[in-house]
Amino acid sequence: MGGDRVTDAPLHEVRRAVYRPVREGNALEDTVARLVQTIRLGVVAPGESLPSERELAVLYAVSRDTVREAIRELADTGYLVRRRGRYGGTFVADPLPQPPHPRDVTAAELEDVLGLRRVLEAGAARAAAARSLDAAARDELWARYEVVAEASASDYRRLDTLLHLSIAELAGIPSLVALAAENRARVNEWLDTFPLLPRNIEHSNAQHERIVTAILAGRPDAAEAAILEHLAGSEALLRGFLA
Repeated sequence: MGGDRVTDAPLHEVRRAVYRPVREGNALEDTVARLVQTIRLGVVAPGESLPSERELAVLYAVSRDTVREAIRELADTGYLVRRRGRYGGTFVADPLPQPPHPRDVTAAELEDVLGLRRVLEAGAARAAAARSLDAAARDELWARYEVVAEASASDYRRLDTLLHLSIAELAGIPSLVALAAENRARVNEWLDTFPLLPRNIEHSNAQHERIVTAILAGRPDAAEAAILEHLAGSEALLRGFLA
């Protein structure tokens, strides 16, 4: 697939999803949660800077004091680093703190999150395959697959997340992206508590190729089947590690 190599920069609709206004009433808690979601999804990579406090206040529709307090909370827990000076700002910690083992996850909660993931991602793959994608979108999707296939272990899950969210964007349903982002952040919270398995990465990369190829070939049934097979593998690991 031709075209320039894309970077792993966040996608437009994904950025809109994580930087949308928070709810009134729990502005601080929701701002903290939205920043954590941004980190878990890899929208801002470790070592990269967040938008300025002024920009975040506008994007989240909260006061700068609320943004400042949310950043302070996450800096105290090791997720963010604040730097002063000409090249200062708020940066995602590199490396991120090692997440603790999650609280006990009930079978009902796990099946709820994974069931929603199947509906969202299978629907997104089907919708993306049914659309007439322009050359730029096609090249970007293939390049994102290649970036994941060549990723280091330390960056694999972040780039894998952005590939999955790029498929959600290609469905052409903006509200779907916000739902997929929230769901994926929940899944990543669990995935990040256990190690990557090299054979699983090889298997996932082969499945990614089948998913992307089916979307680019305009085969909705094949795209849906390929992504459901792919999700079943990660579901098996989640059940095994969390049960």
